[in-house]
Amino acid sequence: MGSLAQLAVAKGYRVTGADANVYPPMSTQLEAAGIELIEGYSPDQLSLNPDIFVVGNAISRGNPLLEAILDAGLPYTSGPQWLSDHILQGKWVLAVSGTHGKTTTSSMLAWILEYAHMSPGYLIGGVPKNFSYSARLGETPFFVIEADEYDSAFFDKRSKFVHYRPRTLVVNNLEFDHADIFDDLAAIQKQFHHVIRTIPKNGLVITPYQHTAIDQVMEKGCWSEHKTLSIENPLSATWGVSMTSPDGESFDIYYDGQKQGEVSWSQLGTHNVANGLAAIAAAHHVGVPAKVSCEALCLFEGVKRRMECLAEIGQVSVYDDFAHHPTAIETTLRGLRKKAPEDNIIAVIEPRSNTMRMGVHAQNLSDSVAAANKVVWFNPPNLSWDLKSIIDNSGVDSESCDSIETLLQHILMAVNNNTSSKTHVVIMSNGGFGGVHNQLIDRLKNQSEQSE
Repeated sequence: MGSLAQLAVAKGYRVTGADANVYPPMSTQLEAAGIELIEGYSPDQLSLNPDIFVVGNAISRGNPLLEAILDAGLPYTSGPQWLSDHILQGKWVLAVSGTHGKTTTSSMLAWILEYAHMSPGYLIGGVPKNFSYSARLGETPFFVIEADEYDSAFFDKRSKFVHYRPRTLVVNNLEFDHADIFDDLAAIQKQFHHVIRTIPKNGLVITPYQHTAIDQVMEKGCWSEHKTLSIENPLSATWGVSMTSPDGESFDIYYDGQKQGEVSWSQLGTHNVANGLAAIAAAHHVGVPAKVSCEALCLFEGVKRRMECLAEIGQVSVYDDFAHHPTAIETTLRGLRKKAPEDNIIAVIEPRSNTMRMGVHAQNLSDSVAAANKVVWFNPPNLSWDLKSIIDNSGVDSESCDSIETLLQHILMAVNNNTSSKTHVVIMSNGGFGGVHNQLIDRLKNQSEQSE
Protein backbone atom coordinates (compact mmCIF):
# COMPACT_ATOMS: atom_id res chain seq x y z
CA MET A 1 0.00 0.00 0.00
CA GLY A 2 2.90 2.37 0.70
CA SER A 3 4.37 1.66 -2.72
CA LEU A 4 0.97 2.16 -4.35
CA ALA A 5 0.67 5.52 -2.59
CA GLN A 6 3.98 6.61 -4.10
CA LEU A 7 2.77 5.67 -7.58
CA ALA A 8 -0.41 7.69 -7.05
CA VAL A 9 1.65 10.75 -6.08
CA ALA A 10 3.80 10.29 -9.18
CA LYS A 11 0.60 10.25 -11.28
CA GLY A 12 -0.30 13.65 -9.82
CA TYR A 13 -2.82 12.67 -7.17
CA ARG A 14 -2.86 14.12 -3.69
CA VAL A 15 -2.54 11.18 -1.29
CA THR A 16 -3.03 10.74 2.42
CA GLY A 17 -2.82 7.46 4.29
CA ALA A 18 -4.15 5.98 7.50
CA ASP A 19 -2.33 3.16 9.23
CA ALA A 20 -1.02 1.97 12.57
CA ASN A 21 2.52 1.08 13.64
CA VAL A 22 4.28 2.07 10.44
CA TYR A 23 8.03 1.54 10.62
CA PRO A 24 11.09 2.08 8.39
CA PRO A 25 11.99 1.71 5.63
CA MET A 26 8.47 2.36 4.30
CA SER A 27 7.66 5.15 6.78
CA THR A 28 10.72 7.12 5.70
CA GLN A 29 9.87 6.59 2.03
CA LEU A 30 6.35 7.92 2.53
CA GLU A 31 7.69 10.97 4.34
CA ALA A 32 10.21 11.63 1.55
CA ALA A 33 7.40 11.40 -1.02
CA GLY A 34 5.42 14.05 0.85
CA ILE A 35 2.61 11.66 1.76
CA GLU A 36 0.76 12.63 4.91
CA LEU A 37 0.44 9.63 7.21
CA ILE A 38 -2.38 9.70 9.76
CA GLU A 39 -1.96 7.41 12.75
CA GLY A 40 -5.07 5.35 13.45
CA TYR A 41 -8.46 5.00 11.82
CA SER A 42 -10.62 7.80 13.14
CA PRO A 43 -13.89 8.44 11.26
CA ASP A 44 -12.90 12.13 11.36
CA GLN A 45 -10.83 11.41 8.26
CA LEU A 46 -14.02 11.54 6.18
CA SER A 47 -13.58 15.32 6.36
CA LEU A 48 -10.62 14.99 3.96
CA ASN A 49 -13.33 14.42 1.31
CA PRO A 50 -11.22 12.25 -1.04
CA ASP A 51 -12.38 11.20 -4.48
CA ILE A 52 -11.87 7.57 -3.45
CA PHE A 53 -10.70 5.47 -0.53
CA VAL A 54 -8.23 2.72 -1.45
CA VAL A 55 -8.71 0.02 1.19
CA GLY A 56 -5.83 -2.34 2.00
CA ASN A 57 -6.42 -6.02 2.64
CA ALA A 58 -5.35 -5.64 6.27
CA ILE A 59 -8.54 -3.67 6.92
CA SER A 60 -11.53 -5.69 8.14
CA ARG A 61 -15.14 -5.00 8.97
CA GLY A 62 -15.33 -3.31 12.35
CA ASN A 63 -12.56 -0.86 11.54
CA PRO A 64 -14.03 2.52 12.57
CA LEU A 65 -12.94 4.40 9.45
CA LEU A 66 -14.15 1.64 7.13
CA GLU A 67 -17.52 1.50 8.90
CA ALA A 68 -17.87 5.27 8.49
CA ILE A 69 -17.06 4.97 4.76
CA LEU A 70 -19.71 2.28 4.32
CA ASP A 71 -22.34 4.13 6.33
CA ALA A 72 -21.80 7.30 4.29
CA GLY A 73 -21.93 5.41 0.99
CA LEU A 74 -18.59 6.83 -0.12
CA PRO A 75 -16.59 5.38 -3.06
CA TYR A 76 -13.91 2.82 -2.25
CA THR A 77 -11.81 0.25 -4.08
CA SER A 78 -9.03 -2.24 -3.41
CA GLY A 79 -5.35 -1.56 -3.96
CA PRO A 80 -5.00 -4.16 -6.75
CA GLN A 81 -8.11 -2.85 -8.53
CA TRP A 82 -6.84 0.75 -8.34
CA LEU A 83 -3.52 -0.39 -9.78
CA SER A 84 -5.27 -2.20 -12.61
CA ASP A 85 -7.44 0.80 -13.47
CA HIS A 86 -4.89 3.62 -13.15
CA ILE A 87 -1.37 2.21 -13.55
CA LEU A 88 -1.26 -1.10 -15.41
CA GLN A 89 -3.55 -0.37 -18.37
CA GLY A 90 -1.54 -0.65 -21.60
CA LYS A 91 1.57 -1.91 -19.80
CA TRP A 92 3.62 -5.05 -20.46
CA VAL A 93 3.31 -6.42 -16.94
CA LEU A 94 6.04 -8.75 -15.69
CA ALA A 95 4.65 -10.36 -12.53
CA VAL A 96 6.66 -12.35 -10.01
CA SER A 97 4.63 -14.77 -7.90
CA GLY A 98 5.24 -17.69 -5.55
CA THR A 99 5.39 -18.45 -1.85
CA HIS A 100 9.01 -17.32 -1.46
CA GLY A 101 11.35 -14.90 -3.20
CA LYS A 102 8.82 -12.54 -4.78
CA THR A 103 10.37 -9.34 -3.45
CA THR A 104 13.95 -10.34 -4.24
CA THR A 105 13.18 -11.70 -7.72
CA SER A 106 11.08 -8.69 -8.74
CA SER A 107 13.87 -6.42 -7.45
CA MET A 108 16.40 -8.35 -9.56
CA LEU A 109 14.15 -8.18 -12.60
CA ALA A 110 13.52 -4.44 -12.28
CA TRP A 111 17.27 -3.86 -11.89
CA ILE A 112 18.09 -5.97 -14.97
CA LEU A 113 15.67 -3.91 -17.08
CA GLU A 114 17.10 -0.71 -15.64
CA TYR A 115 20.65 -1.84 -16.40
CA ALA A 116 19.51 -2.64 -19.96
CA HIS A 117 18.31 1.01 -20.32
CA MET A 118 14.63 0.00 -20.43
CA SER A 119 13.55 2.37 -17.60
CA PRO A 120 10.79 0.09 -16.25
CA GLY A 121 8.08 0.98 -13.85
CA TYR A 122 7.85 -1.28 -10.84
CA LEU A 123 5.94 -1.98 -7.64
CA ILE A 124 7.78 -4.05 -5.06
CA GLY A 125 6.85 -4.97 -1.49
CA GLY A 126 10.30 -4.06 -0.22
CA VAL A 127 13.08 -1.58 -0.87
CA PRO A 128 15.61 -2.68 -3.54
CA LYS A 129 19.02 -1.24 -2.75
CA ASN A 130 19.71 -0.53 -6.41
CA PHE A 131 16.82 1.95 -6.41
CA SER A 132 15.86 4.83 -4.14
CA TYR A 133 12.22 3.77 -3.77
CA SER A 134 10.05 0.65 -3.77
CA ALA A 135 7.86 1.90 -6.64
CA ARG A 136 7.96 4.18 -9.67
CA LEU A 137 5.96 4.73 -12.85
CA GLY A 138 8.85 4.26 -15.27
CA GLU A 139 9.33 5.69 -18.74
CA THR A 140 8.48 2.67 -20.92
CA PRO A 141 5.57 0.20 -21.20
CA PHE A 142 7.42 -2.38 -19.08
CA PHE A 143 6.18 -2.73 -15.51
CA VAL A 144 7.54 -5.19 -12.94
CA ILE A 145 5.23 -6.10 -10.08
CA GLU A 146 5.50 -8.33 -7.04
CA ALA A 147 2.41 -10.48 -7.50
CA ASP A 148 1.01 -11.62 -4.17
CA GLU A 149 -1.56 -14.41 -3.81
CA TYR A 150 -3.01 -12.85 -0.66
CA ASP A 151 -6.58 -11.60 -0.96
CA SER A 152 -7.38 -8.15 -2.38
CA ALA A 153 -9.67 -6.58 0.20
CA PHE A 154 -12.42 -7.23 2.73
CA PHE A 155 -14.95 -7.29 -0.13
CA ASP A 156 -12.79 -9.04 -2.77
CA LYS A 157 -11.33 -12.39 -1.74
CA ARG A 158 -9.63 -13.05 -5.06
CA SER A 159 -5.83 -13.04 -4.97
CA LYS A 160 -4.25 -9.68 -5.71
CA PHE A 161 -2.41 -10.93 -8.78
CA VAL A 162 -5.62 -11.76 -10.64
CA HIS A 163 -6.04 -8.01 -11.18
CA TYR A 164 -2.61 -7.50 -12.75
CA ARG A 165 -3.14 -9.24 -16.14
CA PRO A 166 0.56 -10.08 -16.68
CA ARG A 167 2.13 -10.85 -20.05
CA THR A 168 5.16 -12.41 -18.35
CA LEU A 169 4.53 -14.49 -15.23
CA VAL A 170 7.14 -16.02 -12.94
CA VAL A 171 5.99 -18.65 -10.44
CA ASN A 172 8.99 -19.12 -8.17
CA ASN A 173 7.61 -21.92 -5.97
CA LEU A 174 4.38 -22.94 -4.31
CA GLU A 175 3.69 -24.11 -0.76
CA PHE A 176 0.82 -23.85 1.67
CA ASP A 177 0.77 -20.47 3.37
CA HIS A 178 -1.69 -17.76 4.43
CA ALA A 179 -3.74 -20.20 6.47
CA ASP A 180 -5.89 -17.28 7.63
CA ILE A 181 -7.50 -17.06 4.17
CA PHE A 182 -6.78 -20.39 2.43
CA ASP A 183 -8.08 -23.74 3.68
CA ASP A 184 -5.43 -25.82 1.92
CA LEU A 185 -2.86 -25.88 -0.87
CA ALA A 186 -5.56 -26.68 -3.45
CA ALA A 187 -7.28 -23.38 -2.69
CA ILE A 188 -4.03 -21.52 -3.40
CA GLN A 189 -3.44 -23.52 -6.57
CA LYS A 190 -6.89 -22.49 -7.79
CA GLN A 191 -5.94 -18.82 -7.49
CA PHE A 192 -2.67 -19.41 -9.34
CA HIS A 193 -4.59 -21.00 -12.18
CA HIS A 194 -6.91 -18.01 -12.24
CA VAL A 195 -3.98 -15.73 -13.06
CA ILE A 196 -2.59 -18.17 -15.64
CA ARG A 197 -5.99 -17.99 -17.37
CA THR A 198 -5.47 -14.24 -17.88
CA ILE A 199 -2.11 -14.50 -19.68
CA PRO A 200 -2.37 -13.96 -23.46
CA LYS A 201 -1.29 -16.51 -26.03
CA ASN A 202 1.87 -14.52 -26.79
CA GLY A 203 2.66 -14.32 -23.09
CA LEU A 204 5.04 -16.49 -21.07
CA VAL A 205 4.80 -18.56 -17.90
CA ILE A 206 8.11 -19.34 -16.17
CA THR A 207 8.18 -22.11 -13.56
CA PRO A 208 10.73 -24.40 -11.86
CA TYR A 209 11.30 -27.76 -13.49
CA GLN A 210 9.50 -30.65 -11.80
CA HIS A 211 7.81 -28.74 -8.98
CA THR A 212 4.80 -30.91 -8.12
CA ALA A 213 2.48 -28.22 -6.74
CA ILE A 214 3.12 -25.93 -9.72
CA ASP A 215 2.93 -28.79 -12.24
CA GLN A 216 -0.53 -29.59 -10.90
CA VAL A 217 -1.58 -26.00 -11.61
CA MET A 218 -0.18 -26.11 -15.14
CA GLU A 219 -2.01 -29.37 -15.84
CA LYS A 220 -5.29 -27.50 -15.41
CA GLY A 221 -4.49 -25.66 -18.63
CA CYS A 222 -1.99 -23.16 -20.01
CA TRP A 223 -2.61 -21.15 -23.19
CA SER A 224 0.73 -19.35 -23.28
CA GLU A 225 4.36 -20.27 -23.87
CA HIS A 226 5.87 -22.13 -20.91
CA LYS A 227 9.57 -22.25 -19.99
CA THR A 228 11.22 -24.03 -17.09
CA LEU A 229 14.09 -23.36 -14.68
CA SER A 230 16.55 -25.66 -12.94
CA ILE A 231 19.41 -24.97 -10.54
CA GLU A 232 20.12 -28.70 -10.22
CA ASN A 233 20.93 -29.63 -13.81
CA PRO A 234 21.57 -26.95 -16.45
CA LEU A 235 20.47 -29.29 -19.24
CA SER A 236 17.16 -30.50 -17.75
CA ALA A 237 15.19 -27.28 -18.25
CA THR A 238 14.93 -24.35 -20.66
CA TRP A 239 17.02 -22.23 -18.32
CA GLY A 240 19.64 -23.82 -16.07
CA VAL A 241 22.47 -23.10 -13.68
CA SER A 242 25.85 -24.66 -13.11
CA MET A 243 27.22 -23.72 -9.70
CA THR A 244 30.83 -22.56 -9.53
CA SER A 245 30.81 -21.99 -5.76
CA PRO A 246 28.99 -24.05 -3.11
CA ASP A 247 27.34 -21.05 -1.42
CA GLY A 248 25.80 -19.61 -4.59
CA GLU A 249 28.14 -16.62 -4.86
CA SER A 250 29.07 -17.56 -8.43
CA PHE A 251 27.36 -19.61 -11.14
CA ASP A 252 27.00 -20.01 -14.90
CA ILE A 253 23.72 -19.49 -16.80
CA TYR A 254 22.52 -21.83 -19.56
CA TYR A 255 19.70 -21.45 -22.10
CA ASP A 256 18.66 -24.50 -24.13
CA GLY A 257 21.88 -26.21 -23.03
CA GLN A 258 24.17 -23.36 -24.18
CA LYS A 259 26.16 -21.25 -21.75
CA GLN A 260 25.03 -17.61 -21.81
CA GLY A 261 27.05 -15.90 -19.12
CA GLU A 262 28.42 -15.90 -15.60
CA VAL A 263 27.25 -14.32 -12.37
CA SER A 264 29.47 -13.45 -9.42
CA TRP A 265 27.71 -11.50 -6.70
CA SER A 266 27.32 -10.90 -2.96
CA GLN A 267 24.00 -12.73 -2.53
CA LEU A 268 23.93 -15.93 -0.45
CA GLY A 269 22.20 -19.27 -0.92
CA THR A 270 20.82 -21.41 -3.70
CA HIS A 271 17.40 -19.81 -3.20
CA ASN A 272 18.85 -16.52 -4.46
CA VAL A 273 20.44 -18.34 -7.40
CA ALA A 274 16.94 -19.60 -8.27
CA ASN A 275 15.58 -16.06 -7.92
CA GLY A 276 18.29 -14.73 -10.21
CA LEU A 277 17.66 -17.39 -12.84
CA ALA A 278 13.93 -16.56 -12.87
CA ALA A 279 14.70 -12.85 -13.29
CA ILE A 280 17.03 -13.58 -16.22
CA ALA A 281 14.36 -15.73 -17.91
CA ALA A 282 11.70 -13.04 -17.47
CA ALA A 283 13.98 -10.29 -18.77
CA HIS A 284 14.78 -12.42 -21.82
CA HIS A 285 11.07 -12.41 -22.71
CA VAL A 286 11.21 -8.61 -23.20
CA GLY A 287 14.41 -8.76 -25.21
CA VAL A 288 17.25 -8.53 -22.70
CA PRO A 289 20.12 -10.87 -23.68
CA ALA A 290 21.10 -13.27 -20.92
CA LYS A 291 24.67 -11.96 -20.99
CA VAL A 292 23.43 -8.45 -20.18
CA SER A 293 21.24 -9.83 -17.36
CA CYS A 294 24.25 -11.63 -15.89
CA GLU A 295 26.21 -8.38 -15.93
CA ALA A 296 23.34 -6.65 -14.14
CA LEU A 297 23.09 -9.32 -11.43
CA CYS A 298 26.80 -8.98 -10.71
CA LEU A 299 25.92 -5.44 -9.61
CA PHE A 300 22.74 -6.35 -7.72
CA GLU A 301 22.96 -5.00 -4.17
CA GLY A 302 20.07 -6.90 -2.60
CA VAL A 303 16.90 -5.81 -0.83
CA LYS A 304 16.50 -4.19 2.53
CA ARG A 305 15.37 -6.69 5.17
CA ARG A 306 16.49 -9.67 3.05
CA MET A 307 19.63 -10.86 4.83
CA GLU A 308 20.58 -7.21 5.11
CA CYS A 309 23.75 -6.76 7.14
CA LEU A 310 22.90 -3.89 9.47
CA ALA A 311 26.18 -3.70 11.36
CA GLU A 312 29.50 -5.37 12.03
CA ILE A 313 30.84 -4.80 15.52
CA GLY A 314 34.14 -6.56 16.04
CA GLN A 315 33.55 -10.24 15.37
CA VAL A 316 29.74 -9.90 15.40
CA SER A 317 27.55 -9.26 12.34
CA VAL A 318 23.85 -8.39 12.76
CA TYR A 319 21.39 -9.15 9.93
CA ASP A 320 17.77 -8.24 9.33
CA ASP A 321 15.76 -10.85 7.41
CA PHE A 322 12.07 -11.03 6.48
CA ALA A 323 11.82 -14.83 6.72
CA HIS A 324 8.54 -15.91 8.36
CA HIS A 325 7.95 -19.37 6.89
CA PRO A 326 9.92 -22.54 7.75
CA THR A 327 11.21 -22.92 4.20
CA ALA A 328 12.45 -19.33 4.11
CA ILE A 329 14.05 -19.69 7.54
CA GLU A 330 15.77 -22.90 6.48
CA THR A 331 17.09 -21.63 3.15
CA THR A 332 18.38 -18.39 4.67
CA LEU A 333 20.25 -20.10 7.49
CA ARG A 334 21.54 -22.85 5.22
CA GLY A 335 22.88 -20.26 2.77
CA LEU A 336 24.73 -18.48 5.55
CA ARG A 337 26.10 -21.78 6.87
CA LYS A 338 27.56 -22.64 3.47
CA LYS A 339 29.17 -19.20 3.36
CA ALA A 340 30.53 -19.48 6.91
CA PRO A 341 30.84 -23.19 7.78
CA GLU A 342 32.86 -22.68 10.95
CA ASP A 343 31.23 -19.53 12.31
CA ASN A 344 28.70 -19.18 15.12
CA ILE A 345 25.14 -18.51 13.89
CA ILE A 346 22.46 -17.20 16.26
CA ALA A 347 18.92 -17.11 14.85
CA VAL A 348 16.45 -14.73 16.55
CA ILE A 349 12.90 -15.46 15.37
CA GLU A 350 9.52 -13.80 15.90
CA PRO A 351 6.59 -16.01 14.77
CA ARG A 352 4.55 -12.98 13.75
CA SER A 353 2.64 -13.77 10.54
CA ASN A 354 -0.98 -14.85 10.78
CA THR A 355 -0.06 -18.34 9.56
CA MET A 356 2.75 -18.64 12.12
CA ARG A 357 0.49 -17.45 14.94
CA MET A 358 -2.05 -20.10 14.01
CA GLY A 359 0.62 -22.79 14.34
CA VAL A 360 0.09 -24.21 10.84
CA HIS A 361 3.83 -24.64 10.25
CA ALA A 362 4.80 -25.32 13.86
CA GLN A 363 5.75 -28.95 13.21
CA ASN A 364 8.34 -27.85 10.61
CA LEU A 365 10.05 -25.16 12.66
CA SER A 366 12.42 -27.45 14.58
CA ASP A 367 14.03 -28.68 11.37
CA SER A 368 14.11 -25.23 9.77
CA VAL A 369 16.75 -23.94 12.21
CA ALA A 370 19.14 -26.89 11.92
CA ALA A 371 21.90 -24.75 10.39
CA ALA A 372 22.07 -22.46 13.43
CA ASN A 373 24.16 -22.96 16.56
CA LYS A 374 21.65 -21.18 18.77
CA VAL A 375 18.04 -20.08 18.41
CA VAL A 376 16.32 -17.44 20.52
CA TRP A 377 12.56 -17.42 19.95
CA PHE A 378 10.29 -14.53 20.81
CA ASN A 379 7.06 -15.78 22.38
CA PRO A 380 4.33 -13.20 21.60
CA PRO A 381 1.32 -13.06 23.94
CA ASN A 382 -1.27 -14.17 21.35
CA LEU A 383 0.47 -17.26 20.02
CA SER A 384 -2.09 -20.07 19.66
CA TRP A 385 0.38 -22.96 20.06
CA ASP A 386 3.07 -24.07 22.49
CA LEU A 387 6.49 -22.78 21.51
CA LYS A 388 8.04 -24.94 24.20
CA SER A 389 7.31 -28.08 22.18
CA ILE A 390 9.43 -26.70 19.32
CA ILE A 391 12.30 -26.01 21.69
CA ASP A 392 12.05 -29.45 23.28
CA ASN A 393 12.13 -31.19 19.88
CA SER A 394 14.91 -29.09 18.42
CA GLY A 395 18.39 -30.49 17.93
CA VAL A 396 19.69 -26.93 18.24
CA ASP A 397 20.29 -25.11 21.54
CA SER A 398 17.06 -23.08 21.84
CA GLU A 399 15.15 -20.91 24.28
CA SER A 400 12.20 -18.55 24.26
CA CYS A 401 11.65 -15.07 25.70
CA ASP A 402 8.45 -13.22 26.51
CA SER A 403 9.82 -9.67 26.31
CA ILE A 404 12.20 -7.70 24.10
CA GLU A 405 14.43 -6.88 27.06
CA THR A 406 14.83 -10.54 28.01
CA LEU A 407 15.39 -11.37 24.36
CA LEU A 408 18.24 -8.86 24.15
CA GLN A 409 19.83 -10.24 27.28
CA HIS A 410 19.78 -13.78 25.93
CA ILE A 411 21.20 -12.73 22.56
CA LEU A 412 24.06 -10.87 24.24
CA MET A 413 24.74 -13.84 26.47
CA ALA A 414 24.89 -16.14 23.44
CA VAL A 415 27.22 -13.71 21.65
CA ASN A 416 29.55 -13.41 24.64
CA ASN A 417 29.66 -17.16 25.19
CA ASN A 418 31.33 -17.54 21.81
CA THR A 419 34.94 -16.36 21.88
CA SER A 420 36.59 -18.56 19.28
CA SER A 421 34.95 -17.52 15.98
CA LYS A 422 32.95 -14.88 14.18
CA THR A 423 29.28 -14.64 15.20
CA HIS A 424 26.32 -13.93 12.90
CA VAL A 425 23.07 -12.80 14.54
CA VAL A 426 20.17 -13.24 12.08
CA ILE A 427 16.99 -11.48 13.23
CA MET A 428 13.93 -12.89 11.44
CA SER A 429 10.50 -11.25 11.43
CA ASN A 430 8.01 -9.81 8.95
CA GLY A 431 7.42 -6.84 11.26
CA GLY A 432 9.32 -4.24 13.24
CA PHE A 433 10.08 -6.74 16.06
CA GLY A 434 9.94 -4.03 18.73
CA GLY A 435 13.03 -2.29 17.36
CA VAL A 436 15.24 -5.14 18.60
CA HIS A 437 17.69 -4.68 15.70
CA ASN A 438 18.92 -1.22 16.65
CA GLN A 439 18.74 -1.93 20.36
CA LEU A 440 21.01 -4.93 19.91
CA ILE A 441 23.45 -2.97 17.76
CA ASP A 442 23.62 -0.17 20.35
CA ARG A 443 24.34 -2.63 23.15
CA LEU A 444 26.98 -4.44 21.14
CA LYS A 445 28.67 -1.12 20.39
CA ASN A 446 28.58 -0.08 24.05
CA GLN A 447 29.94 -3.44 25.04
CA SER A 448 32.74 -3.14 22.49
CA GLU A 449 33.67 0.36 23.65
CA GLN A 450 33.81 -0.70 27.28
CA SER A 451 36.14 -3.57 26.48
CA GLU A 452 38.63 -1.33 24.67
